[in-house]
Amino acid sequence: MPTAPSEPTPSGGSAIRDVLLAVHGGAGTVPRGGISAELERAYHEGLTAALRAGQAVLAAGGPSLDAVEAAVRELEDHPTFNAGRGAVFTADAGHELDASIMSGRDLTAGAVTGVRHVRNPISLARLVMERSDHVLLAGDGAEAFALRHGLDYSTQDYFFTQQRWDALLAAKKPDAEREPGGGTVGAVAVDAAGDVAAATSTGGMTNMQTGRIGDTPVIGAGTYADNRTVAVSCTGAGEVFLRGVAAYDIAALMAYAGADVWRATRTVIMEKIPALGATGGAIALSPGGGLATPHCSPGIVNGYLTRDGRIVTRVYDDETPATG
Repeated sequence: MPTAPSEPTPSGGSAIRDVLLAVHGGAGTVPRGGISAELERAYHEGLTAALRAGQAVLAAGGPSLDAVEAAVRELEDHPTFNAGRGAVFTADAGHELDASIMSGRDLTAGAVTGVRHVRNPISLARLVMERSDHVLLAGDGAEAFALRHGLDYSTQDYFFTQQRWDALLAAKKPDAEREPGGGTVGAVAVDAAGDVAAATSTGGMTNMQTGRIGDTPVIGAGTYADNRTVAVSCTGAGEVFLRGVAAYDIAALMAYAGADVWRATRTVIMEKIPALGATGGAIALSPGGGLATPHCSPGIVNGYLTRDGRIVTRVYDDETPATG
C-alpha cells in the first residue's frame, strides 16, 4: 500500500505529513509469514473500516471527537482486536474492558474501567465526559451509568472468541511466558477547526488479575489531547506507561521543550519506556497534521488517512519503522 510523504526533522527522523486521522490495533510482533492470509486481511479490513468511519465524520465537517469515537467503535466491534468483542480473558475467565477519550479543544475527558457488559466502552467513556461531573467511572458504577443512559447491555458471551480462549488456556500452562502487553486500539484526529482528539480502548492482558487497571483509562498515561501540542494514544505494557505518564509526557516535551511531534514521541517511546523495562508504541498527531508512530516493540499495527483521502494500513513489523 502507498505511504505518505515524510517531513524531515532536525534529528534526522520523520513525521508523516498531512494526516487527518490515525488508528492503531496494538503494539506487538507481526512478522511476515507469521500470520495467515486470513488474519492479515482481517487486520487490514478492520483498520480500513475504522479509518472510513472517522473519515465520514470529518468529511461531513464533524468534530475530531466524533471521528475518534467512530473509529474506535469499529475496532471494538471487530473480533480481531483486543477491545470490545475480541477482548482477552482475565485469570477468572471473564472480560474487563477499559476506555478513555479526550478533547484537545478544552481538555475535557471521560474514561471507564472494569466494564463487563458494555459492547462499546469508548461510547460509555464519551458519556462520562459529557453527561457526568466526573472523568473516570469504574465497574458496577460505570455499568449502572451506562444503563441509565440507554447503552445496550450484553452478556459476557458476546465478547468470546476462540482465539482469545485458546490464548488464556495457553497462558495458564506452568511454562507459559507472561504476555508483554499490547493489543490495545486507539485513534487520534484533527478536524477542520484544528481541534485534536484522542481515544483508546482495550480488553487488557491475557490472564491478568481480575481488577487490574492499565494505562488505557488513565488520562495522561494512555490517552492525551491538547490543541496546543498533540493527540496521543498509547499501546504496550500498561503498568510502565502508567509509571511514565507516557501520553502526557509527549505533550509536555512539545509544550515545554519545544520538541516536534516526532522527536517528542520518539523520546518517550524509544528511550523512556525501554529504560523503565517495557515495550510498546504510540500514535501521536499534531494539530498541523504531523503523525509519529514510533515503537520499541517489534511493530505496531496501524493506519492513517491523509488530507487528500489516501488510506494506508500497516500490519507487518517492517511496514512501520521503529524510528518513524
